[in-house]
Amino acid sequence: MSSQHKAALAKGREEGLAVRRYLEALEANKPRRGRRRTPASIAKRLKAIEAELPTADALSRLHLLQQQKDLTEELQKSGEAQDLAELEKMFIKVAKSYGERKGISYSTWRSAGVPASSLQKAGITRSRG
Repeated sequence: MSSQHKAALAKGREEGLAVRRYLEALEANKPRRGRRRTPASIAKRLKAIEAELPTADALSRLHLLQQQKDLTEELQKSGEAQDLAELEKMFIKVAKSYGERKGISYSTWRSAGVPASSLQKAGITRSRG
């Protein structure tokens, strides 16, 4: 395998990783129905669960423990929030060449949840064919 071929493979892996991370971050940060929970509201609910646990019956205790686990994980994830702006920068650098190489159209990017502004910054335009 030539060094040129190895470099092309490495570039493809790097571009694919940047695209994947950005798409995953978009999915993770997609607006959901209802009111957003804040770290403060999660902490408040966790404190209430701690107070309820000692007097809860067996079934209620089971549900409270699961809710406690879910909220603790949500709180940890919110602290580890990915820097979407940095991921977008990386995506913008590679999206056009990745899309051209893989045959990904503007409408497919949009269907995958990529904002039009990101595509415009990447130089990906709607093609009139």
